[in-house]
Amino acid sequence: MRHRKRTIKLGRTSAHRDALLASLVCNLITYKRIQTTLPKAKVARSFAEKMVTLGKKGTLDARRRAISKLHREDSVKSLFESIAPSFKDRAGGYTRIMRLGRRASDSSEMAILEWVNYIPQPPKQKKKKTPAGEKVAGKPETTKEAEKKEKAAPAKKAKAEKTEKAK
Repeated sequence: MRHRKRTIKLGRTSAHRDALLASLVCNLITYKRIQTTLPKAKVARSFAEKMVTLGKKGTLDARRRAISKLHREDSVKSLFESIAPSFKDRAGGYTRIMRLGRRASDSSEMAILEWVNYIPQPPKQKKKKTPAGEKVAGKPETTKEAEKKEKAAPAKKAKAEKTEKAK
């Protein structure tokens, strides 16, 4: 029986598992949101929440313990300076897991692990291309751009005439 044996092994040795979790949590700290498999996300969630608890303490001992677990001083610095203070009024539950469905290649259950206070930025809009003769609103043409258009216009006309003759 597995009574009182909470360690989720993930099919790895202990050193490999520790390195995996440290990497997942450091990436979560850096990018605020990561995509991984559901079992890894569940294990990384508890590890990340323990690191935030250390960050909220803010002591030198807590910082050293976090560095010994995460192995990246820049991630620990970010954890202690920006992430942990943002959760100072919260008693727990710093992360959320959103299920994504199954991965196509091996049918693994995928999930997104992110901080609860993370607000994703909307995707950037692509700039619309304007036809060759029109100006972009608010942007005057430079003399170099105007010269390039003048040089390109006869070449385009000649090319169009050749295609019409070929038909």
